[in-house]
Amino acid sequence: MKFKRLNRVTIKDIAQEAGVSYSTVSRVLNHYEHVRPDKRQRVWSAVTRLGYVANPQARSLAGGRSHMVGLLVPELGNAYIGQVVRGIDEALAEAQYELMLYTTHRQRTKESTFVRTLTYGMTDGLLLLVPTEPQAYLETLHEERFPYVVIDHQGFDDFSPTVIAKNYQAAFDATRYLIELGHRRIGFIRGLKHLSSAIERHKGYRAALEAHGLEYDPSLVVDGDFLQGPSYAATQALLDRPDPPTAIFASNDLSAFGAMDAVRVRGLSIPDDISILGFDDIPQAASVRPALTTVRQPLVEMGRIAVQLLFTYIEDPDRPCERIELDTALIIRDSCAPPTR
Repeated sequence: MKFKRLNRVTIKDIAQEAGVSYSTVSRVLNHYEHVRPDKRQRVWSAVTRLGYVANPQARSLAGGRSHMVGLLVPELGNAYIGQVVRGIDEALAEAQYELMLYTTHRQRTKESTFVRTLTYGMTDGLLLLVPTEPQAYLETLHEERFPYVVIDHQGFDDFSPTVIAKNYQAAFDATRYLIELGHRRIGFIRGLKHLSSAIERHKGYRAALEAHGLEYDPSLVVDGDFLQGPSYAATQALLDRPDPPTAIFASNDLSAFGAMDAVRVRGLSIPDDISILGFDDIPQAASVRPALTTVRQPLVEMGRIAVQLLFTYIEDPDRPCERIELDTALIIRDSCAPPTR
């Protein structure tokens, strides 16, 4: 699907077309009464001819800004997304900006439609959290110099500003920790295959095995799609093997929770029978039992930094592409131990 080019009609264009001042256009679009009827008619005629979408939250007179930022997320029932959105919301509130949130439910057509809506004079910039099909519209956004930042996904182009964690190194370090505990058969629950974060975590896992002289076994890699249910089923498949792993590294904490459920259903103990390690360190990771050993991403900070980066592109749309990689930390709790078999 080819993404329709953006409508770049502004208040300035309407004022020039109608032969009136910016302030007159602003008063007409915001339905103020004290405007001469002939000027009001000229403004609305210009709006119609130019195809401008009148919007009470459209660009304000001062600076031509709406002080509104659009945010696309795949879903809301996910603590990982909630933490990133918290950071975004806090940073926008401090800057006296409003947030317009759209949920795509990972539907590609919805994603492209929402991007088109949010960039059609409604917002000053756009934040995209783990987008599903960014190839459909990012090139157009870039060509039109519409400010945007992608969060926790990169690798599809060389021009998109991005904020992301050091996924490869984090996964390498987490796998090395399990190896140093004595594990030699380590299962891996992979995330969504099209996301660069999932790809990099898988690469880090594999590289750590090979760096420590362990053969990479593709049969120990199963798909969990970053979701608890599929990860539960994936773990059951690993446990059905005649030589099941002694440890499982899950690509995110939700996947780790699914793995823990599957282990308990089998009557096995964590970490005595099998160790489980996650990724993200969402708030629930510390409260499950046993408490989950996991990789901590600075999720709230990721959201805040993405907003600050977006503001730089709102001020200067021609600014060169910047990609920010954030450090992670391995949080050792109770779900990992040396293997007993």
